[in-house]
Amino acid sequence: MDTLKINILNPKALKLLNDLAELDLIAIQDDSKVGFQDVLRRLRNKNADLTLEQITKEVETVRAKRYSR
Repeated sequence: MDTLKINILNPKALKLLNDLAELDLIAIQDDSKVGFQDVLRRLRNKNADLTLEQITKEVETVRAKRYSR
């Protein structure tokens, strides 16, 4: 499978590409919306439901294991 980056200059070309995608001849992915900030936001939201107490407890647990060695 080859991957190409194409700049579409004419809206008719976009219609042709969409028609090819409907025929399962090509797959179109819009990567222009995925940036560093989006990735960072997703990573931050994964652990958004942790409280400060839970984070502090986890840090203390890791420190205790590290210093016990």
